[in-house]
Amino acid sequence: ASCVQYRLVVRDVNTLQVLQLYTCLDQIQYIEWSSDSLFILCAMYKRGIVQVWSLEQPDWHCKIDEGSAGLVASCWSPDGRHILNTTEFHLRITVWSLCTKSVSYIKYPKACQQGIAFTKDGRYMAVAERRDCKDFVSIFVCSDWQLLRHFDTETQDLFGIEWAPNGCVLAVWDTCLEYKILLYSLDGRLLSTYRAYEWSLGIKSVAWSPSSQFLAIGSYDEKVRILNHVTWKKITEFEHPATIANTKTIVYKEVEKSPSVETERLSFPPTRALASSLFSTQSKYDISQVPVSLQYIKPVADRANPKMGIGMLAFSPDNCFLATKNDNIPNAVWIWDIQKLKLFVVLEQLCAIQSFQWDPLQPRLAVCTGNSKVYLWSPAGCVSVQVPMEGDFQIVSLSWHSSGDSMALLSKDNFCVCYLEREEV
Repeated sequence: ASCVQYRLVVRDVNTLQVLQLYTCLDQIQYIEWSSDSLFILCAMYKRGIVQVWSLEQPDWHCKIDEGSAGLVASCWSPDGRHILNTTEFHLRITVWSLCTKSVSYIKYPKACQQGIAFTKDGRYMAVAERRDCKDFVSIFVCSDWQLLRHFDTETQDLFGIEWAPNGCVLAVWDTCLEYKILLYSLDGRLLSTYRAYEWSLGIKSVAWSPSSQFLAIGSYDEKVRILNHVTWKKITEFEHPATIANTKTIVYKEVEKSPSVETERLSFPPTRALASSLFSTQSKYDISQVPVSLQYIKPVADRANPKMGIGMLAFSPDNCFLATKNDNIPNAVWIWDIQKLKLFVVLEQLCAIQSFQWDPLQPRLAVCTGNSKVYLWSPAGCVSVQVPMEGDFQIVSLSWHSSGDSMALLSKDNFCVCYLEREEV
């Protein structure tokens, strides 16, 4: 699904044929599929309206108007039949049921980066709350929205919450001004508290491993610390230095090369395909000899939100690799071997990393850097793929299909779908 101002376009993934075209009341600012792909919500925050469309019954539609309360966020519940709307100033979360048309209210949700978290099985929801200048977490049962547990957290200014994939442990972390991560059980017991250091900028990113055995914490000191699920103590930390010295680390360096065109093939006017290949620079990867010095940017100390520390991290679906990005070294992706707890590969790009995402079914990482190329890494090697489009198509983000056969590549104004051929076994 994609939106063009007030129109919602639903296409077939394989053919890109338009299946449905819906017209909303205003410019769409957010879209989200229900878990079973039968409904899609369109949020118009400026108007305080959410519209829901059905794929099975195109004539059916639903409009939710928050009125004077306003709207700042909207999302589906895991069952795909309830919509959670957060009102302006985070006064409350309104839970709307598509089945019974009933409404439930959750008071005092906290305005933070990640304030709502659902367990992977969809049974429980945790909500970060702020009342009387203190942080709390409430755990609700998603089937009937009854409160299961309510407890205060030992945080100065709670910044985010995240369930372990097995739904047994809730990670709660503090603002970047204080390095503190707390781990709570489903019944609200504090299992452990972890603090790596004090009096410096703290946690910047957090990621659970798919097996729930590891919790990776990226921080402003350019390190990733890995906690284990038994004692919740640190088992190792990954540093991100500007010089790669270990001979066992493979460093792939992106290099540009101008395309070689045979003069006999030149015709006037040149064909469209030939013209695009004449003027587009191609890139490939070379394996660099270690030691390798990476481009390091010293952050400006007197500015807010300094470009430093571990801004992105993600585990591969098989639990074997961890990909990280250190914002001080913006052009590099670091891939760590989780079984050996060592640095495995570094991808050194020509441009700054915009986004990366793992294939949902196998250890294959897709990377984009704001140009018209998509980069793919797997343990077998690394490849750079030019997007065959006219004009300037700058990929700023990407999203894998759940089958791993294709991915959507997004620029500011356009999108394209990249299809990957499956190897026949």
